[in-house]
Order: sequence, then structure tokens, then C-alpha cells
Amino acid sequence: MWQENAGYPGKSTGADADFRPSAKHFGFGGQVFGAERLLLERMLESIGNPSVQIELWDGQLAPQHQLRGVGSDGGDGPVARMIVRDRGALLKLISNPEFWFGEMYAAGRIEVAGGLAEFIETVYRSLPRVNPDTLGKRLLAPFSDAHRNSLPKARSNIHHHYDIGNEFYRLWLDRQMVYTCGYFPVRSMSLEDAQIAKLDHVCRKLQLQAGETVVEAGSGWGTLALHMARQCGVKVKAYNISREQIAFSRQRARETGLDDRVEFIEDDYRNIRGDFDAFVSVGMLEHVGVDNYPELGAVIDRSLNTSGRGLIHSIGRDYPCPMNPWIERRIFPGAAPPSLSEMMRIFEPYGFSVLDVENLRLHYARTLEHWLERYESAADRVAEMFDPAFVRTWRLYLAGSLAAFRSGAMQLFQVGFARSGYNQIPWTRQHQYLA
Repeated sequence: MWQENAGYPGKSTGADADFRPSAKHFGFGGQVFGAERLLLERMLESIGNPSVQIELWDGQLAPQHQLRGVGSDGGDGPVARMIVRDRGALLKLISNPEFWFGEMYAAGRIEVAGGLAEFIETVYRSLPRVNPDTLGKRLLAPFSDAHRNSLPKARSNIHHHYDIGNEFYRLWLDRQMVYTCGYFPVRSMSLEDAQIAKLDHVCRKLQLQAGETVVEAGSGWGTLALHMARQCGVKVKAYNISREQIAFSRQRARETGLDDRVEFIEDDYRNIRGDFDAFVSVGMLEHVGVDNYPELGAVIDRSLNTSGRGLIHSIGRDYPCPMNPWIERRIFPGAAPPSLSEMMRIFEPYGFSVLDVENLRLHYARTLEHWLERYESAADRVAEMFDPAFVRTWRLYLAGSLAAFRSGAMQLFQVGFARSGYNQIPWTRQHQYLA
């Protein structure tokens, strides 16, 4: 599947796994024409002339005037070099850099020397800052929901990303398989400790009390649900449509003796039923689709009792913006990270009050540093499990995500809320930071 989708010119094993395709392998070599150089210059200008160097298949470099600027490390000159291996890759890149950079990188027809995450961060930082109120943004924003997340489509989208094998994720996640942003009260703490700190952070924000009931929408591999039951003494119903994750979670619940307090339900969040003290969703909202936010709000409204409160943890943006087309196509079909204004569509129609908003953007960058380091250490094993194109695809996804959070292209919001008029809320935020 990945070999075909990514455009890789054939699966390689052993010594051939390090094969570096060149122009002659694609039949698009030869002299670089003036028109191609001009188009390349125009493309670079359109993205703000980032301080990166471009080397073409014949060894020529991009015009030197394109290299002015400051790199992400604060120094002058290019921070990385992109190598375009053939004319076809260059023409595709020029036609649609947002999509074709990823395709050509996965295929080995574009390479990056000098740090992939640094290269992408430099590009992100050079992009023109667009006023979110411009007509273009208003016209494009609705297309972030281009893949409608209907019930059957949502299951297909989740299967594409999460059901590719638990063993794959186990190679680079923490021991408890938490696939969301960690929380680093001390920046140097381990990934394992940071993920436990995040679970505790969420529980403190929800002010969970023994004997209460909690519903979780999108439960991953079950870590938060089991943590809430074990540490806070609550009962949890956790909904998830990933078959592999649900099976894994149920096994964990049995092994830890918590299956009498945590029920993992293989079903869509839209089918949540019951009466609960708290609602929580960590890393699921990105898959809902902005058009479905009022429906999610209705689910929360019918599920929470009169003293109910909740927390939603989600990747987000500073303003409404379409998803990167390559990420949407290859990694997260149907995904749409929201702005805070878009998230309010969940709360406003049902009279929920937002109590707290925290942005953990740099915590997610730190999490991704850990994930990317572990992924690179396991790259040979990933190639054995899939193929080199898959390795490059996921390397680009992780490095690009790291660059997005470092540069501010992506945010990480935790939004706490409660019934309007509910007064049993903390007087200060001190409870969130107790050790």
C-alpha cells in the first residue's frame, strides 16, 4: 500500500535499502533550462525565500540571492539543503509544493541534507503571515472538512492511521503507548515521566473524585481511562472506533484488574449514551471535522449531568486554515485541527462555560523530539515491517510536526469547561500544579 501510494520506485531490502535514485532512473535528467530556474525562483519567492539551499540533479544550486535571510538557529545563511534528483520531481514541486514535496521525499526523488525538521521549520518561518480575515482564508477554511467524517467514513479514516499495527507504534512511543502531547514540568524529564505527568495534569483539571463517572471520546490504547480509574477511583466508559486499539485496551484492563471499572466500547462518539460527571477527549477532536462540532456539543450536553464538566485536548491553529494536503492524504485523512474560535462551536450552542485554556505547543515539540529520536533508532525495523517509502513518509510526518510546533504553525489546546452557572469550580489554578 505505502509503496504504491507514496510513489516509491520499488521496495528495496538489504544493501538496496540505501539506494539513492538519480535523474537517470526516471528519465528526466539533462540540462536545467532557464524557464525551470525562473519557475523555481518564483516558487521560492511565493514562500518567502526561506534560508535554504536547493541543489538540482546536475549539481547546480539555486540562485545565491535566494539564500539571504536568517536560519532557525539565528545564524546567517542556509540551514539545510534540499536535493532535487530529477526534472519531473522539480516540476511537480513547483506546481504544488505543499503536496508534492511530501510525495517526492517519500519516493526518494527529493532529499534533505542538514536536518529535515530544521529545513521544514525554516520554510514555515519564512511563509508570509496571512491575515485570517482575508477573503481567501474565509473561502478556503470550509475545505478543511473536505473529507466528511460520516460514521462509515470516520471508521475508514481512523483505520488508515491507527490500525497499521500496534507493534509499529510500540517502537517509538512511551511504554504506556500514549500517542498525544506529553507534559514536561521539567524540560529534561523522560518521555515516560512526561506522559504520566500529562495524565495527572488532565485529572487535576477535571477535579475527579472517587465514585464519579467519566466518559472518554477517543481513548487511544486505553492509558488515560485506566489511569483515571486507578488513580482517581472513577468509573470510565471509553469510546473508540479503532479495532486494534480497543482490543489492546481491553486486554490491558483485564491484566491490571480494572475491567470492572473501565469499559472500552468499540463505537463512534456520536453513539455515546449515559449520564456522567465528566467528559474528556484527548487527541480525538482533530478527527471530528469542524462541521460536526455542533453534533459533538449535543453529545456532551446530553451526556453530562447538571454538575458536569469536561476537558478537550486538541492540536489546533491560530486561525481557521485548511489541513496540509499531503498530511491529509497520506497520514490523517479527514483531519482538521481547529482554531479556538472554531472550537467554540462545541460549547456556545449548549450554554457551556469555558473555564480554562492552556496552550502546550512547546510541550508537543518536546514530545516529538523524543518520538523522532526513537523512530530513527527503529528505522531499520520499520523498513522490515513495511518498506523504505513508509520509513520516509513517517519520518517526514514526525519531523514536519516537530517543525510545525516549534514554529507556531500548530498549537496544542487544552480547554476546560462546565455547565453555565455551575459554581463548584476552583477559585484559582493552584490545583493544576500541585505535585
